Amino acid sequence: MEQLLRTNNMADMAFAQALLQGEGIDWFEMDVNMSVLDGSIGILPRRLMVRSKDHARAARVLRDNGFELEP
Repeated sequence: MEQLLRTNNMADMAFAQALLQGEGIDWFEMDVNMSVLDGSIGILPRRLMVRSKDHARAARVLRDNGFELEP
């Protein structure tokens, strides 16, 4: 699995997940429990992971919808 998105913004995370689901791309959200531990201050980002074989297509889907991804 490869990291596709890392964010503290839960709206961005939900939107990205919906976009990927609509394209039939499986994803896994990491660091959910760690970000809950920080309370509501939002210092620990969550990571959206996809299969290595789907990474390029998933990145294109997110970029086409306005996401700026890390290289």
